[in-house]
Amino acid sequence: MSETVRDYVVVIPARLKSSRLPEKPLANIGGKTMLERTYERALGAVEENRIYIATDSDKIADVCRSFGAKVVMTSEDCLTGTDRIAEFAEKVSARTYINVQGDEPFMPTGNIRAIIDAALEKPDDIINGWAWINNEADWRSPNVPKVVIREDGRLMYMSRAPIPGNKADEFHFSRRQVCVYAFPAAALAEFAARARKTEHEMVEDIEILRFVEMGYEVKMIELDPDFISVDTPEDLERVRDQLVQ
Repeated sequence: MSETVRDYVVVIPARLKSSRLPEKPLANIGGKTMLERTYERALGAVEENRIYIATDSDKIADVCRSFGAKVVMTSEDCLTGTDRIAEFAEKVSARTYINVQGDEPFMPTGNIRAIIDAALEKPDDIINGWAWINNEADWRSPNVPKVVIREDGRLMYMSRAPIPGNKADEFHFSRRQVCVYAFPAAALAEFAARARKTEHEMVEDIEILRFVEMGYEVKMIELDPDFISVDTPEDLERVRDQLVQ
């Protein structure tokens, strides 16, 4: 008898090799690794048996098993975290894969739940989150992917550049990406089958652009902006400070 394919699973991709913050998933935040805190955010949104960590590192795998997470090993050759999710999908069957980035230790559980609910309603859609940018520093920061959305709520473009721009080079409004996604199994398979990054994906270092460049529509939904993504040592200090406030 064939195994029943679940409607969705939550996957947290994690790797040790980070150029800006080495061994980022294992960074200590108040006595717990960043990855454990991210896992706890997912656990607040969905039952434990739906959550997995996909990694290429035995060191990460051992740490994850120590706090009770299910781990699936993937190769070291994955081009991006989304490619890692695609490889995971070859081992664990589901209709939709909810991707929660491993560097989101304070991601609101409501954001994860909102993406799950949107995916259950539209399981064939690629779905990503966005939140308003409320300051010029984030608009100008290359560490914050900015989002331009069509009137129908679909992604037009995403960039590390300060967009939307203007001739006066002044901040008017902008949106940022929230790194929680829903990927249908078929779209993931086609994404990974390309086996190379697309032109804008490579320049921007934003993997969701591969879907856009391949002709996919990406549905964008507004999410809670109250979180800090960890990309740099400075971000890590900010989340540590937030924990003790």
